[in-house]
Amino acid sequence: MPTLLPIPENHPLRFVLHNEIHARSPVSLKLPVTSTHLALSISQQEKSLEREHLVLLCARFAVSPPQSTATQFTATLDNFLFHWEQHGEFSTYSFYVNKVDAENPFAISALSYAPIDWLDKLPGQSIVAAHAVIMPACEQPPKTQDIVHYFAGNTIVGSQVTGGDALAFTDFRIHNDGFSRFLICNKQLQSQQAGRLLQRLFDIEVYRIMSLLAFPIAQELSPKVREAEQRLSELTTAVAQANSNDAKLLDELTHLAAEVESHISNSQYRFGAAQAYYKIVEQRINDIREVKIQGIQTIGEFLTKRLQPATNSSKSTAKRFGLLSERISNASQLLRTRVDISIERQNQALLTSMDLRVKMQLRFQETVEGLSIVAITTYVVNLIHAGAKAVLSSGLMEIKPDLISGISIPFVLIIVGITVRRLHKVIKMIDQD
Repeated sequence: MPTLLPIPENHPLRFVLHNEIHARSPVSLKLPVTSTHLALSISQQEKSLEREHLVLLCARFAVSPPQSTATQFTATLDNFLFHWEQHGEFSTYSFYVNKVDAENPFAISALSYAPIDWLDKLPGQSIVAAHAVIMPACEQPPKTQDIVHYFAGNTIVGSQVTGGDALAFTDFRIHNDGFSRFLICNKQLQSQQAGRLLQRLFDIEVYRIMSLLAFPIAQELSPKVREAEQRLSELTTAVAQANSNDAKLLDELTHLAAEVESHISNSQYRFGAAQAYYKIVEQRINDIREVKIQGIQTIGEFLTKRLQPATNSSKSTAKRFGLLSERISNASQLLRTRVDISIERQNQALLTSMDLRVKMQLRFQETVEGLSIVAITTYVVNLIHAGAKAVLSSGLMEIKPDLISGISIPFVLIIVGITVRRLHKVIKMIDQD
């Protein structure tokens, strides 16, 4: 028994992250095999219902259900193999049966072995439903006419896959039974190799559909982005004019920016997810390692020609909205700068006007101050004159009131002027404090 060595405390996510590499281990299949794959889009509320539904299936076949935190589950249920995976936006259900009718491989599907009442109550909406068959290969490579009748006469695509260990064919069409089809002719596939091949082919079917969910949104938003670009062009032309109504233009730009940002926020997730799903499709195509069969288009060639234009359209629409948002922001910033400059000029003119008014008030104040000194002097001199007359009337002294009041004028004027100026200085000091 090896000696247990002490190690530092484990990070809380150490084991979770370590085991993530085994999260989607392929199902080991006994060949030949018939398979059915379902992919259902589910909401967050339906995820809890989905787990409850899995528990019911496990209870029916007396097997242990998956843990509440599990995102995948594999079990042998009676006479078929069942595999479930939960993803962010969808869940997949795969059914495998070790029975293949060589004459009509799609006559009986693996799904027919699952309980019908349980299938009817699966939560979610079907986005992919596909049958796949791995059957022994003939001694001679099959001809196109030998394969076409399995696909109702449709044009097929296919290639040698997994380095030539098998041949894979499909028509990427939904047949009358509501399912698409994959036919794999086995040469020397191993059990896990067969499981990986089916998983990758099913992934191609699921993720190509998921990547296309953004295409209808792109088609819907395409005329809206053209309209927004035209409106922005008209507004920027108006901004360049000298006699434009800046306040009105700024309001219209703000309204346009709000519309564009609303479209971006409503579609950003779907456009981003579409790019991620498309990259997975490309990766899965690389993983199956196709080798071309003469006269038949490969799966990768077919999907590149048919899927890439729709993906590019979604990518282009998202990019146009991003650039449009930047242009609106630049135009708004330019207009705001012009409005700020205009306001600054108005403020400068107002300050100049206020400065002129202050100067006028100061001059008026100085005038009033001079008049007040004269008024006070007049009042005081009148008091002195009245006092002198009173003294003369009493007979105490022989004085001339007019002479005394006249002589007192310059002295009173100087005293009053000094006193008023000191009072103004005291008031200014109090205001500054």
